[in-house]
Amino acid sequence: MKIGILGCGAMAETFAETLFKMEEVECYAAASRNIGRARKFARQHGFQKAYGSYEEMAADPEVELIYIATPHPCHFENMELCIRHKKPVLCEKPFTLNAKQAEQIRKLAKEEDVFAAEAIWTRYMPSRALIHRMLDDGKIGKVSALTANLSYALSGIERIVRPELAGGALLDVGVYGINFALTYFGTEIERIESSVQMTDTGVDGMESITIFFKDGRMAVLTHGIYARSDRRGIFYGEKGYMAVDNIVNPHTIALYDTKDNLMEKVEVPKQISGYEYEVRECMGAILAGEKESRSMPLSDSVESMRIMDGLRAQWGLVYPQEQGKPAEIS
Repeated sequence: MKIGILGCGAMAETFAETLFKMEEVECYAAASRNIGRARKFARQHGFQKAYGSYEEMAADPEVELIYIATPHPCHFENMELCIRHKKPVLCEKPFTLNAKQAEQIRKLAKEEDVFAAEAIWTRYMPSRALIHRMLDDGKIGKVSALTANLSYALSGIERIVRPELAGGALLDVGVYGINFALTYFGTEIERIESSVQMTDTGVDGMESITIFFKDGRMAVLTHGIYARSDRRGIFYGEKGYMAVDNIVNPHTIALYDTKDNLMEKVEVPKQISGYEYEVRECMGAILAGEKESRSMPLSDSVESMRIMDGLRAQWGLVYPQEQGKPAEIS
C-alpha cells in the first residue's frame, strides 16, 4: 500500500523509519508546507515523492493512506482536507483539540465513506490482548482498581508549553493514561475528579486524575512534563496485582501474589518500533472496505476527547482556537 506522510517533524521521522522496514508498505509521498523540507525528508527516508503543500499530496490519486503528523491544532483541518479528497487517514494523537471537532470528523468520514482512525499505538499492539488474557485468567482475582503514570521532562520544548499549540501534559501524555484506563475498564464512567498544577504559560504541567466507574472500579492516573516517571501501570486484585512495565509501549507484564511473589511473567513479542501494528490494522481495514479501526473506533476517540474536555473545564484551560483566536503555528 502506498502511504503518504503529512507533516515532516520528529514524529514523522520515527514513523517513516518504521514504514521503511515494513515489506508490505511503499514509502510513497511526504508533504510539508516547505518543499525543501519535504524533499529532504523524502530523500532521507526513501519516499518517492515530495510535496510542498498538503493539498497536492491529498490530490495525488496514487496515495492510499495518509498518516498525519502535524501539531495538535492542525489535526482537524488536515483530516478534513484528506477526507474530502477521499483519502483514508491515520491521525496522530490527540485526534483533535476537543470532542466537537472529533465528532465532526466522525460525521464527515461517514458522509464521505472514508476510513479514519486515531494513532493511539498502544490500542493496536499485541500487548493489549496479553493484558486482557492475564486479567481474564483470574490469577489475581477480582480487580478493583488500576494506577498508571506517564511523565517526561518536556517543559523545555516550546510546543509543550504554548497554549496556541494545545500544549500541556494532558493532550501530549495524559491521553495515554486515559486510554489505558478506558481500554481495560471500559467507558461506563460515574464521575471524574482531578487536581492540576498549571505552568506559567497557562497550560497543565502536572495532574492527577481519578476516574470512578459505574461498576465500582477506580483508575488513578498521573501525568506531567517536568520529569520522567517509571511509566508503570498496575492492576490491583483480591489475590495479587499485575504490573505493566510501560503503559505507552509495554515490554513485560508480570503477575504477583499478595506476598509479592512472581506468579507469571510474559515478554511482549519483538517489534520494529510498535507503530507497525497500527499501520497493518489500518491497511487491512481499508482493503476489506471497512471505515473504522476495530482497535480504535472513532466512538472511542470522541469519548477520549470528551473526557479531556471535561478535565480542562475543571481546570479552566481553554485553547486560543476555542476562543475564536487564530493559532500562530510555525
